[in-house]
Amino acid sequence: MAITYFEKERIFKLDTPASSYVIGIVDKENFVGHVYYGKKLRDANIAYLLRTGEGPFVPSENNRERVSFYDTFPMEYAGNGLGDYRRSSISVRTAGGHTAVSLFYVSHKIYAGKPGLAGLPATFGDENACETLELLCEDPVLGLKVTLLYTAFSDVDVITRSVRIENNGEMLYLTKALSCSMDMDNRDFTLLTMHGSWARERMLEHRKVKKGFMGVESVRGESSHQEHPFMALAAGNADQSQGEVYGMHFVYSGNFIGQVELGQFDTVRVGMGIHPENFCWKLEKGESFQTPEVVLVYSDTGYDGMTHQFHELYRNHLIRSEYKDKKRPILINNWEATYFDFNTEKLLSIAKKASELGIEMLVMDDGWFGHRNDDSSSLGDWYVNEEKLNGGLKHLVDEVNKLGLKFGIWFEPEMISPDSKLYEAHPDWAIQIPGREGSLCRNQYVLDLTRKEVRDYAYESVASILRSANIEYVKWDMNRQLSDIGSFGLPADRQGELYHRYVLAVYEMQERLVTEFPHLLLENCSGGGARFDPGMLYYSPQIWCSDDTDAVERLKIQESTAMIYPLSTMGAHVSDCPNHTVGRVTPFETRGHVALAGTFGYELDITKIPEEDRQMIPKQVAMYHKYNDLVRSGDYYRIASYQENHYFDCYEVVSKDKSEALVTFVQVINRPNYKSRRITLKGLDPQKNYCLEGEDTVYAGDTLMYAGILIQNPWGDFQSKLLHFVEKK
Repeated sequence: MAITYFEKERIFKLDTPASSYVIGIVDKENFVGHVYYGKKLRDANIAYLLRTGEGPFVPSENNRERVSFYDTFPMEYAGNGLGDYRRSSISVRTAGGHTAVSLFYVSHKIYAGKPGLAGLPATFGDENACETLELLCEDPVLGLKVTLLYTAFSDVDVITRSVRIENNGEMLYLTKALSCSMDMDNRDFTLLTMHGSWARERMLEHRKVKKGFMGVESVRGESSHQEHPFMALAAGNADQSQGEVYGMHFVYSGNFIGQVELGQFDTVRVGMGIHPENFCWKLEKGESFQTPEVVLVYSDTGYDGMTHQFHELYRNHLIRSEYKDKKRPILINNWEATYFDFNTEKLLSIAKKASELGIEMLVMDDGWFGHRNDDSSSLGDWYVNEEKLNGGLKHLVDEVNKLGLKFGIWFEPEMISPDSKLYEAHPDWAIQIPGREGSLCRNQYVLDLTRKEVRDYAYESVASILRSANIEYVKWDMNRQLSDIGSFGLPADRQGELYHRYVLAVYEMQERLVTEFPHLLLENCSGGGARFDPGMLYYSPQIWCSDDTDAVERLKIQESTAMIYPLSTMGAHVSDCPNHTVGRVTPFETRGHVALAGTFGYELDITKIPEEDRQMIPKQVAMYHKYNDLVRSGDYYRIASYQENHYFDCYEVVSKDKSEALVTFVQVINRPNYKSRRITLKGLDPQKNYCLEGEDTVYAGDTLMYAGILIQNPWGDFQSKLLHFVEKK
């Protein structure tokens, strides 16, 4: 049993292969307390950790200290407004204007498997893969029932949490509804979060947890370039390969908050969920609200251990696409090759040369519809511009197919240009506040997808194009954040629901898309990596990692992304030089090695690049086919970080059976008068022997991991090499 209730002790114990999560029910009032989360325990009789034998005592024994009790008790899901002055998990506003919530245990259910979350992406598992606990709590004054949902997986060290809130009393407004909260003793924690901006997404930041509040958040209507819905607490001296790490990741694509609060008694309260700012959800009697899911990972082998648990969970229990376990076609995208300046002949010239060199798909990016010759018009007018595509879309697709290539296409279905036929006909379809001039971003507004007629139009715009030709790939883009939050489709007292309803609408559209077109390869994108989150992975097996394709910048972006996402999810291309974002010139070989750690493709005009680079493409295609099975399914290890040492980067992928390992080494900046670098590998079998492909020397596995190998400094900056170790039998 993964989940056990010990009736005498009133303890719930949730076990994964190497971790335990313990919840306790306390006192006649049935307070729900967080007892323990960490390395797997044999014993469940640990309720003493709740410290209820110490003052201030539980309220039924000494009601005079109820406020002090609330302010110290380690809550499993914290109420609001009754004496717990730490960050709450839930808050409401009643018709009388009151905000207090206090929850008490009522009953529970334990069962095999895991239910889906209506309208939301979520991890999944059958009755052999996991068990679920539904912990029903109630505020009897409000008539509010709150079900805390937990799932413990049997093949990964993961606990997932979400909350279902049902109103059985008078109408009220839900103003905060986190998906997860728990209190722990401080263990000299360091907080790891990810921050950035366009073209430099998800930069790692380590901060010592100190008194007060800290965390990560987005109120942009998307998970965002600037923040990421992830945080990890590392205890004591934890590092890449040792020590205890607690990871939290939000399976959601909109506004979020991850909060950490170190309080007066050196206890830490952590929580994650929908951001409460501008959130207000009306709950009539009988209505319910389901929060998105938070993934909790425990590792006692540092960040590497956390990484492996996230990777395994997402590969096996989140991504649904048929592509998750197979190679993606090597594509070439015309965006940086042509931008808006292309026609059928130009695209076919790229496709012809690409086909000759082994590339497998042509993707037509922005600019094929309406009268769009720059980014100032036509979003929403999803009909083919036959002045560019003479002969029409089907003709182009058929001609590309004749060359032996698949065909893909770009859309931005969520947006509308002021200069468009759609806006001329339906200006009220844009998200807007009456009486205020709308704020443009990239010359566009956001469609109000919370309205069914708008949602249906946007979906049919995409689907009708896909039905018209043999299109096998879609890049779904979103190039601006939400602002001017207002909807003509919502009454005044439901305007606070728009942010969340918008995300639900996007999920509904993508669910329709992958249902109608089950063999479609969908890649999500948001101006690069602004919506690279687990919610999107539920619908697409890969996400465009960043608009910055420079190999050196990608080392940093891909390192942090790979800390929590499988390599197979990271959209990565070999692009032109000087790089279009930073102007840097890097060797074509290095660009290929860096892109190999993702989906691998090209973003350049293959007809114009230097002949030397062009002749390298068949070798890179062969490299991809040789190593992709290993890269896609193996265990990823970080050996050295360019973000930290500022000189070189090194990472490794090891096969599940430990029979082979691929090490990628990139020297970013060369140094004069230095000896070779010693690299110690990870994840090998210490009892096996290995050879470096192309050499005869035999290395013992323990030698490679503990003593290491020497890598001579290449001559020059931005140089890279692959080291492929195979088992010597």
